[in-house]
Amino acid sequence: MSLAIVKYNAGNIRSVLFALQRLGVEALWTDDPHALRAADKVIFPGVGEASSAMQYLRERGLDTVLRGLRQPVLGICLGLQLFCRHSEEGDTPCLGIFDAEVRRFRSPGLKVPHIGWNTLSNLRGPLFEGVQDGNFVYFVHSFYAEMHPDIAAQTDYGVPFSAALQRDNFFAVQFHPEKSGEVGQRILKNFLKL
Repeated sequence: MSLAIVKYNAGNIRSVLFALQRLGVEALWTDDPHALRAADKVIFPGVGEASSAMQYLRERGLDTVLRGLRQPVLGICLGLQLFCRHSEEGDTPCLGIFDAEVRRFRSPGLKVPHIGWNTLSNLRGPLFEGVQDGNFVYFVHSFYAEMHPDIAAQTDYGVPFSAALQRDNFFAVQFHPEKSGEVGQRILKNFLKL
């Protein structure tokens, strides 16, 4: 199995590479369209800012490449947000794979960013096989995808939001499976089995 990680203007790629190595999987970190199309699976992770990340993708034609992928694709954190239609962060048009709006947390008294462990609920789809409602995963984010018909997991932090989305071959999680202990490892294994 070949696995590619999308190289773009976003940080925190190393922790994903290390998590995959712990599972015995080597991945190619690349922004080469041919390598991304040829991979059996693609991971689109990231920590960063939506508008600069989208600018990087558009300048290299990676926005079109990502939309056209037919193999399983997993977006993580900023990756989930960029898979949505639009982000309030920088008033950014995104990839539109999920027809969802990304909003900033605004509830009074809520610490932003949302950092730390929180629970998952309303799980569905193959990514969450063997994962239970109430399991904890690790989040670091100030923006969230609104509740949406493509939701595969929900979390509440002042408001309910899409902790995971799934449509066709596209999967996305707002949390960091690579930092979420055994539960995160199970989710990554489930993705690798798709």
